[in-house]
Amino acid sequence: MYLMAQTDSINISVNIFDKWWMAIEHSAREGTLGFWDNLYKELYTNLLSNNRYLDYLRGLGVTLQVSLCAALMGSILGIILAFMKLSHVKILRINPLEKIASWYVSLIRGTPLLLQVMLINYAVFLNVRLDKIIIGIIACGLNSAAYVSEIIRGGILSVDKGQVEAGRSLGLSSGKTMRLIVLPQAAKMTLPAICNEFIVLIKETSVLAYIALTELTKAGDYIRSRTYSAFTPYIITGILYLTVTTVLTRILGKIERRLRQGDMH
Repeated sequence: MYLMAQTDSINISVNIFDKWWMAIEHSAREGTLGFWDNLYKELYTNLLSNNRYLDYLRGLGVTLQVSLCAALMGSILGIILAFMKLSHVKILRINPLEKIASWYVSLIRGTPLLLQVMLINYAVFLNVRLDKIIIGIIACGLNSAAYVSEIIRGGILSVDKGQVEAGRSLGLSSGKTMRLIVLPQAAKMTLPAICNEFIVLIKETSVLAYIALTELTKAGDYIRSRTYSAFTPYIITGILYLTVTTVLTRILGKIERRLRQGDMH
């Protein structure tokens, strides 16, 4: 009896919905649609019709997947680049590691991400059959590494030299001083900036639409090409970006407050 009652209520809801939609279509043909009817029509066409909301969710999933993997790759490469720039290894009065890292950072930071994505997709991997997601991760990861390296290098240099001297006076080697004294303090100072870099990276993945990767922006553009509505798909896409970045920003705020409380204690 319960299942029959539930089925009847669903059927009634579907019938009401169908009648409402038929009325809206009739009003559209007559040119008498009101504001709320227009709004409902736009949302239905660009979000519910043909389960188009799934396209947005799939695009958002690709965006987050690329962002997370690129952030991990960028963090690892950024740490390596930071230590290369801080190295004191010299060959014929030249520090080759510092030079290589400096050239790389200058090159990446001095050129647009879109250009880097195009070069990697159409030049580096021209004759290689590689998934667009992998290409996007590589391109965004290499770009992020340059910025992360500068954040980490700045964090290490911001640690007071007296901390290093204190560690050495206690008999710690330079490696142990770096690992036990400098890096923990640098990590606390650079964590908020690295989290901000991740938030920026989420938005920057939108350029991957140019290499036909169906991330969130490309998903919105795909729906626009099907519904011929330029405004609503992009507004929905923007709301999804704003929601994700707002949630991450609030999480970052809580982390910063925890860090400040730890400094006070």
